[in-house]
Amino acid sequence: MRIRSWATAVTAAACCVLPLAGPATAEDKPARGVAWSASHETATASGGRWVERSTGGQLQVVVEGRLANTGEGCYSVWARWQFDFVPTPPRKQATVCGNDTADIRLSQSYMPTTTGSVAVCKGTENTRDCGPWQSLTSWPVTRP
Repeated sequence: MRIRSWATAVTAAACCVLPLAGPATAEDKPARGVAWSASHETATASGGRWVERSTGGQLQVVVEGRLANTGEGCYSVWARWQFDFVPTPPRKQATVCGNDTADIRLSQSYMPTTTGSVAVCKGTENTRDCGPWQSLTSWPVTRP
């Protein structure tokens, strides 16, 4: 019993001391929430996703990240959502052309029957030439 109490005290102390370390720089700061990523050819999008309550009390899936391209041509991030069994058309969220980056931020109302996914596609007009669609609502999705 004495060993268990000592181990609990050490664990609690570590939890209190670790946050006292210096703040993370932008380069080593982890994504908020649950990480996501998608890519196609020379473009990659990645970031974090989580669920939060809006000011009106409704649950929202929030997605943040960055689209980066290391080659030529234009690439876009597209998101699509499905509510119950009703899909919505994909919507473009960000575009880069050439060696560039763009921020991504979107939110969508969420219910247990909501599913969402994201893909990186070549071009700016449609989703005909895309990498694999990646889930935005696979669990666990945690708060940041």
